[in-house]
Amino acid sequence: MYREHWPLVCGYLLRRTRDPHLAEDLAQETFVKATRAFLGHRGGSPAAWLLAIARNVLIDHVRRRRTELPLPDPDELGVPPMDMAGLDVRDALARLLPQHRELLTLVYFEGFSLMEVAAMTGRSPSSVKTAAWRARKAFAEMYGSTI
Repeated sequence: MYREHWPLVCGYLLRRTRDPHLAEDLAQETFVKATRAFLGHRGGSPAAWLLAIARNVLIDHVRRRRTELPLPDPDELGVPPMDMAGLDVRDALARLLPQHRELLTLVYFEGFSLMEVAAMTGRSPSSVKTAAWRARKAFAEMYGSTI
């Protein structure tokens, strides 16, 4: 499993961190955790399982490095006016079919590539590409009707 899925896991982490050394360290930690949790694996796509572990390892890494900064005085924050376009986007996403909303979230908000989504869902890359095209088209129609 290590030899087969190393490029996928390491590539995902490299795209998220943009640091080759950190990506390799996190990928190694991913496979260590996967080895420890292998008895709990319920079957399904090993690539999806490993990418979920890699995502959690990355989140844990970010949380460990996070430092808390004091907040400035609320009067000094200079809060910008509310972005109505962002609300329109959320409204359009909420009205999409669940599978379209999930696909767009994985690709555009969580940063997974179409190949990674295909591995996670057990579908072919071409079917994920087609589904993403349909989801974008449905979103464009929903978004156009909210403006």
